[in-house]
Amino acid sequence: MGTTRTTTATDITHLTGMRVITLTEGELDPYVTHAPTRRWLTGPGLPGDGGLLTFEALRTEGLRTVGDSTGDSDGRLAVELRDRLVIGGILGVDGRERESVLLDGATGEISTTYFLHDRPDLMDPRPLAPSLEMLVHWATAVDELAALRGQFASYAGRLGPHAVAEATRQLLAVFEAGGTEGEPGLFWKLAAVIRPLALVAGPGTTSGLALDLPVRFLDEEFGPGAVARFEDVDFPKALTHAPTRRFLRQVGLPEEVVWFFLETDMPLQTLAEYCADAREGVFTEGQLPADADRLIRLGHLVEDTSLVVDGATGAVLSWSEPDLSLRPLNADVSTLAFTLWLIRREHALDAVYELTEAYDQLAETMCRTLSAVDPVACDPTPNTPTDDGWRYWPGVFEDEAGGGLYA
Repeated sequence: MGTTRTTTATDITHLTGMRVITLTEGELDPYVTHAPTRRWLTGPGLPGDGGLLTFEALRTEGLRTVGDSTGDSDGRLAVELRDRLVIGGILGVDGRERESVLLDGATGEISTTYFLHDRPDLMDPRPLAPSLEMLVHWATAVDELAALRGQFASYAGRLGPHAVAEATRQLLAVFEAGGTEGEPGLFWKLAAVIRPLALVAGPGTTSGLALDLPVRFLDEEFGPGAVARFEDVDFPKALTHAPTRRFLRQVGLPEEVVWFFLETDMPLQTLAEYCADAREGVFTEGQLPADADRLIRLGHLVEDTSLVVDGATGAVLSWSEPDLSLRPLNADVSTLAFTLWLIRREHALDAVYELTEAYDQLAETMCRTLSAVDPVACDPTPNTPTDDGWRYWPGVFEDEAGGGLYA
């Protein structure tokens, strides 16, 4: 099975509207014996690309077993994995493949695994779908929700908690109607309860910010006693961005959310003022960002990191004391508020659905949901002279040892 096989792309608009990958009967022998799977791969086929899954491995490398892919010559790979076929992968928010998608050629069942070439004995499969047909059907539904097209086209322009709840019910119904016993797997449940949260608010049209959030948006989630609002006297002169000032007065921010702590003990300071006051003698002027006198410190994140807002533009950034790096954090205070709300909602959902049982998949789903509302938060493109592309929210979401996504 070490040879590369050529696949044929066919346009089947009744399935996904994209060019898809099909295989010939000869290419399936002797690896796929499951009749319905053979019919699917020689007929409708698999989409070559999508938002959630990629099957480009079939186009570029053809069918290959996990055993061939790992080169497991000393038999450390689990027997149940050795003959499964690598057909694609689950895509991350950055477009790169995360987990590999596997096909059982005898049963047609689909699973995933992480390739550990140095420790194949630690590789473990996780169920994904009962068949290729269901896999494509479910993945298409998730992609349609993300793009608000197809069966989710009616949600374009519909925002708020009711839209979130209805989209969740609709997506769960798609997965539950897939012919599986019991509830859908956790990967799909994550998509159903987390991804629709992006519908809670829409692009800003009146606020002057990325999102238009209701005045009581945070109060309803955190409780009014946990949300702080500011007065003009709290703002330094450097905070000239009117939409940011208005947001902090009217909507406010929660005082504490896992990885975020708001400054409420004194009027807000610029980063330069804060370092001269609370961090006197720790940093020289040359170590501070060039615009430290217009960066307003709203509070701090973990690991000696200040959360600051550009007083002139409203952009929200993080400044790390250990490496003296200024990096984008959120587009503005409205998407910062959404991020904190999203974390709080995830905790509530984890208490019900035990989402952290698949912590890695949950972290990726959180990143995708945040990116749908605020691409700045997850875009690794360097943005400042000291920006290395690392992004705070994806970083802390993925930190399973830190466990911040647990309820």
